Amino acid sequence: MQNNNSLETAPVTKLIFKLAIPTVLAQLVNLLYNIVDRIYVGRIPEIGSLSLAGLGVTFPIILLISAFAMLAGMGGASRAAVSMGAKNNDTAEKILGNSTMLLLIFSVVLSVVFLMTKDRILMRFGASQDTIGYASDYITIYLCGTIFVQLALGLNMFITNQGFTKTSMLTVCIGAVLNIVLDPIFIYVFGMGVKGAALATVISQAVSCLWVLKFLTGKKTILKIKLKNLLPVKEIVFSILSLGVSPFIMQVTECLIQLTFNNGMLKYGNDLYVALMSILFSLTQLIWMPLQGFSQGAQPVIGYNYGAGNLQRVKKAFKVQFIVNLSFSIAAIGMVELFPKFFLGLFTNDAELINIGINTMRLFLVGMAVMGAQSACQQTFLALGEAKISVFLACLRKVILLFPLALILPKVGGMGIWGLLLAEPVSDVIAATCTTTMFYFRSKKLLSVSK
Repeated sequence: MQNNNSLETAPVTKLIFKLAIPTVLAQLVNLLYNIVDRIYVGRIPEIGSLSLAGLGVTFPIILLISAFAMLAGMGGASRAAVSMGAKNNDTAEKILGNSTMLLLIFSVVLSVVFLMTKDRILMRFGASQDTIGYASDYITIYLCGTIFVQLALGLNMFITNQGFTKTSMLTVCIGAVLNIVLDPIFIYVFGMGVKGAALATVISQAVSCLWVLKFLTGKKTILKIKLKNLLPVKEIVFSILSLGVSPFIMQVTECLIQLTFNNGMLKYGNDLYVALMSILFSLTQLIWMPLQGFSQGAQPVIGYNYGAGNLQRVKKAFKVQFIVNLSFSIAAIGMVELFPKFFLGLFTNDAELINIGINTMRLFLVGMAVMGAQSACQQTFLALGEAKISVFLACLRKVILLFPLALILPKVGGMGIWGLLLAEPVSDVIAATCTTTMFYFRSKKLLSVSK
């Protein structure tokens, strides 16, 4: 109960930073799973660029797997936080149990489906005859560890939303550090190439998974996984899915976008441009993850106090989150615009790839300067239980705007690759403007009366 009391009584700004900083670090470290793989694979002698392109086309499948973890994990954790705020921990534990069962079901279904169809999917996701071998080798091993990915990502959100952010950070750090150590050993020392990168990731996720399960069945946690709560209850499952569908759609649409861009780069360019997209998407995630991490750190404060009717604390928490996120996104994009060659050099030493990437990176990422506002407003809608609005906003940027623009703009005036790249900043600016405007008007109603 001490964690509950701090969510209700501690100074808001100090509390958010206390919760958010470990969460941000956890998000960044979690991102290292994929970025470190790409950094090491991109530097394999002679085949680095093709291997990097191969890894790039597997990322949509990885995003789909994490999307289902978001569906059960973030949806359940947000519901559980509101129940805890209403002093109903029994219901919160039932939500945890049902979320755990959903994650187990998703793991089995996803592993079987993707293992049966992986090569056909990879070809549609932008693989060529030169890169399909690398892509298939990586994803085959990765899919064998789907259950570890699902449980580690999904259940760790319940640790965060109870206020145990240091523990949730350690969950990710343990796996990521292990991945950093194992990657060069398997890739270079054992000569396993992309297979070694995948094996290192699976082993690391397995260790993170065991850490999460140990905590959520131990004595320190407020909410505990219990066998009796694993049996699905229709009302609880629907409540989890209704709130989890927003982050789920965000991940699924990201998969759709990566598929579209990979195919576009192959159509208007070549495998080298597909490899470049792998780098650009990595940098996009590198900027987006801290925004999402800070918002997730603020979510327990917002969700708990909204459930408890402490609306002034909710308003204060949102204001802090909005200012920090927007400041970060502007500063991060400023660094990328000023030093593009440095960021490209983190992933490759291919001079041709770096040369074509400098201006493409500047154009592709410039619109993310306003994504701090988008993230703060959208994640606050999620914390307030506004599932329908969250779903719409999740669809707006990627499905309604970016997806059609990525198909249309390359054909306008023969822009080709430049039209494809332009679609991203145009969508970012329009989506952020619409989201903040909608939040301004909707929040007046949500936060003007006591629950």
